[in-house]
Amino acid sequence: MDKNGFIYVSDEDNDEVRRWKEGDEKGTIVAGGNGKGDHLNQLEGPSFIFVDEDDSLYVSDFFNHRVMKWRKDAKEGIVVAGGKGPGDSLNQLFHPQGVIVDHLGQIYVADCFNHRIMRWCEGNTEGKIVVGGNGDGKELNQLNGPKGLSFDDEENLYVVDNGNHRILKFEKCFD
Repeated sequence: MDKNGFIYVSDEDNDEVRRWKEGDEKGTIVAGGNGKGDHLNQLEGPSFIFVDEDDSLYVSDFFNHRVMKWRKDAKEGIVVAGGKGPGDSLNQLFHPQGVIVDHLGQIYVADCFNHRIMRWCEGNTEGKIVVGGNGDGKELNQLNGPKGLSFDDEENLYVVDNGNHRILKFEKCFD
């Protein structure tokens, strides 16, 4: 839910994200909605979403291996992470899931099939591994299919480490 009370729903079957307010019957398409694809006005398997203070919407575009940012009332999004096909290079994601943005505008992505959490600054062509990236596993420096992300009030990062059935807390120490 955003600061104005709107609820956002990612619809993987219809490759779109809708914004709903109380009483809406259909909601309003705010991302995608132009069929399945990889153009800037399309999504393929939108999963996790995040709305920032400026009402910009960030969408994990699962099958396009990218995170898209849709500014309020935009007709197309911009790629802010990944988008170079599936892979494990620093400019790639492999089935992104959870996405959140910190107070500095840095984008954190649960790079699910690479078993890592990446941080991207908008405009950069590469991200940085901030958690995991040591193969899938159950050690404290490893993840197994991370999905959800969250910050607390002290900016500690919480990671849903799905394959290991645990939630990990990482104290704020990212450079």
